[in-house]
Amino acid sequence: MLVWVAHSVLSWSGRGKIRFFCGDETRLGLKTLGGRRITTRGIKPIGQVQWQFEATYFYGVVEPQTGESFFYEFTHLNTDCFQVFLNLVSQQFTDDVLIIQFDNGAFHKAKRLQVPHNIILMFQPPHCPESNPIEQVWQYLKRQMRWTLPNNLEQLRQLLKEQLEKLTTEMIASITSRQSILAALSVAGL
Repeated sequence: MLVWVAHSVLSWSGRGKIRFFCGDETRLGLKTLGGRRITTRGIKPIGQVQWQFEATYFYGVVEPQTGESFFYEFTHLNTDCFQVFLNLVSQQFTDDVLIIQFDNGAFHKAKRLQVPHNIILMFQPPHCPESNPIEQVWQYLKRQMRWTLPNNLEQLRQLLKEQLEKLTTEMIASITSRQSILAALSVAGL
């Protein structure tokens, strides 16, 4: 079915591949992310905390089969930024047709959104973020950022850049490759 859509509707020439990606956005800010620390039983972990509410947004897509990914930072979470992100993803994977799973955010379905010719948006059922494997990538990144105290957004961006550079395709594949997704992709011939 997906190959038929790629050939018929998108006039896909067959040069590249049809690929399945999972996409989402996350907000990361200066407010300290707490988490577990080793303490004596019954003792609550203690750590320095800051309550600054400045934040930045990361948009991303990951391919569960291979672990290939693309991330980009934006200042807002809206249709305009999402449009720019889709255009960047389309340019990154020019020869391939990408089926990208997203949640039902209003800006993902905005009427003025112009989806690039090599991208098919697939929407997951409402209220089930656990069905999108990129959520685990965001959790992993946030766990790595626990108890860090960047002084400003620039330091936060630098820390995030370092964490993203540490993520290899093998790591992303191990985080996102669920047996159910891989089985469905093999049945679909992808």
